[in-house]
Amino acid sequence: RQHEAPRRVKRAWVIPPISVSENHKRIPHLLVQIKSDKQQPGGVIYSIKGPGVDEEPLGIFSIDKFSGKVFLNAMLDREENDRYRLRAFALDLGGVTLEDPTDLEIIVVDQNDNRPLFRQDVFTGRVVEGAEPGTCVMTVDATDADDPDTDNAALRYSILEQGTAAMFSINATTGEICTARPGLDRETMGVYNLTVQAADMSGDGLTTTAMAVIYLEDINDNPPEFTKEEFSMEVEEQAAGVDVGKVFVHDKDLAGSPSWLAKFTILEGDPEGAFAIRTDPHTNDGVLSVVKPLDHEVRDRFELTVSVQNERPLEPSVPTSPRALATVRVRVRDVNEAPVFRENPRRISVLEGTPPGTAITTYTASDPDTHQIQTLSYALLYDPADWLQLDPHSGTVRTKRELLHPSAFLQGGWYIALLLARDDAEPPLSATGTLSIEILEVNDHAPQLQPPAGVLCGRPGRGGTLLLGATDDDRPPHGAPFHFQLSPQNPQLARNWSIARFNVTHAVLAVLAELPEGPYSLPLLLRDSGTPPREQQQLLNVSVCHCGRDGTCLDGVLAAATAGAGITLGALMIILGSTILLLVLVALGAARVRGRRRALRKGLLQRSRDDMRDNILNYDEQGGGEEDQDAYDINQLRHPELFSPRAKPPLRRDAPLSSGTPLAPRKLPSSPSDIEDFINEGLEAADSDPSVPPYDTALIYDYEGEGSVASPLSSIVSSLTDEDQDYDYLSEWGPRFRRLADLYG
Repeated sequence: RQHEAPRRVKRAWVIPPISVSENHKRIPHLLVQIKSDKQQPGGVIYSIKGPGVDEEPLGIFSIDKFSGKVFLNAMLDREENDRYRLRAFALDLGGVTLEDPTDLEIIVVDQNDNRPLFRQDVFTGRVVEGAEPGTCVMTVDATDADDPDTDNAALRYSILEQGTAAMFSINATTGEICTARPGLDRETMGVYNLTVQAADMSGDGLTTTAMAVIYLEDINDNPPEFTKEEFSMEVEEQAAGVDVGKVFVHDKDLAGSPSWLAKFTILEGDPEGAFAIRTDPHTNDGVLSVVKPLDHEVRDRFELTVSVQNERPLEPSVPTSPRALATVRVRVRDVNEAPVFRENPRRISVLEGTPPGTAITTYTASDPDTHQIQTLSYALLYDPADWLQLDPHSGTVRTKRELLHPSAFLQGGWYIALLLARDDAEPPLSATGTLSIEILEVNDHAPQLQPPAGVLCGRPGRGGTLLLGATDDDRPPHGAPFHFQLSPQNPQLARNWSIARFNVTHAVLAVLAELPEGPYSLPLLLRDSGTPPREQQQLLNVSVCHCGRDGTCLDGVLAAATAGAGITLGALMIILGSTILLLVLVALGAARVRGRRRALRKGLLQRSRDDMRDNILNYDEQGGGEEDQDAYDINQLRHPELFSPRAKPPLRRDAPLSSGTPLAPRKLPSSPSDIEDFINEGLEAADSDPSVPPYDTALIYDYEGEGSVASPLSSIVSSLTDEDQDYDYLSEWGPRFRRLADLYG
């Protein structure tokens, strides 16, 4: 069996890659001629397709369709497109494919037509001053658009310019810049500007340049120094918290850095710490200030030794040097100073009742200005009770009036006054001193028996006791405890009576033997605990009553009556006089009311012809009227039978607490016809009441009376619905009431 041999491709139709240089200027340029072995009568039609022909970029390549010649019609740029892949076709005249399409590759050959480009125009780097040689600072780099596989893109770096010192070097291949020698000093040159170059063709081709800026970072390699060795300043005395002056320094390190910031110290000349020095953060100078007031009279000059150094210590590589020192001389200027009360406040003690004009103290101030001749004068600045007088020259304080307890101007027994001391300088200065006066209590009051009367049973052991008390106007320790005893001048009292202490202010009076009922006057001696003690003999009025089984008084009437024995003659006269005066005033008031009513009746008939409404409203009655229901109860006056003797009588507020209430209270008169009669009955009841002392009784004075000629206005209003009311009498009042008589008559 015969095998079919493989088909052989024509060599003429296989096209090898074609190379053409970029930037070829002879256009059109024949690149290649393609040819098919299958010649047909009439010829072969050739064509090409692909980028540069019928695809973007268009029109770069073309072919002669009859000869198969391929032409370059435009300049090529390898950096845009480094090769083109086309397809070649062979057809007969009828458009039938004679050959399979074949590839046509056109390679663009590179030329050195692009300069190197640095990635940035200015490169920045930093290195500390004093860095060792070989310390790398930064790397500069560039690019080249040419073929990296050719020398057209082989770059080399160099430093074209860096000054005369040549302190830096660059790696030609990598572009890394490093220090080349020692001696970098920021204080000498802080910034280095280098011009670097990049060249292709391994340094022999196209070139470009850029700037490399290198900053030296500061280190503390320079200590601060004073601008001069001595500084002079002055300050006023008594000034505190003020700046005196500045000391100036210089530091070569970078301003504002920790290596530049100075720190000052006062080494000598200020043992009391009157001065302080701080650093001005803007200028780095030392600011000297006063922190404690200076006294020119004590010390007028200071000589301070001040040192300065940096906040950050010097670098170890820097040679050590002693700290910078300077002398600061400060002169203290003398100024006028205010007087001073050395003892402020001044506390003194004065006895209560000290007579006026008594010198109690001399309160003076001193003038700190010992180098100036000045005179001080004094005045009272605050004396609320006007108790004191002051000598303006000597400062002696005297009493103007007696200093007594109690007083609203005393605070805890102390009286506060303010004194003013003033010098005679220009302008004058003053000072205020506080004078605290303690008013010492004097025992000038004896204790008083409270109350001076009482009631007790006359049987020992069963209610035969009475609690006694006392008060004293003096303050402690001249008051309680009080001592109660029977008068030593009447020793016979001890047979029937005894006094025992109950507490510091009270004692208990007890009956020792059974006593008959009736009043007793016991002279007692009361003594306080002051120094020296004050004592006073006083009468205690005791009423002894009939005792029941439980020790209480059975006969309340007798007890109430005998309680009057505890009232002194003077008090009794005052009560009687007050009662008589009150009754006279009430009688005068009643007479005045009756007189006004008569005048009213007469005036109603004698008035001129005015408006009827004015005459009706002219009513001078002083009673409460219908709406005044709080001052009295008219039912109690009209119906006294409702308040029978069996009812519980009201409490007598004018009777002593120990007295009983009357057994038969006063009855209200039945149907009283006038206030005067009612008052007379009340007076008679008060005078004839045997159960209480004649204090007066709880009388009722708010009854308006009955049978008034002028009826109240309310009766006129209420008559609108009262058919039995007769108003014919209005016509008898004259022509002024005629219209009113027509309306209601």
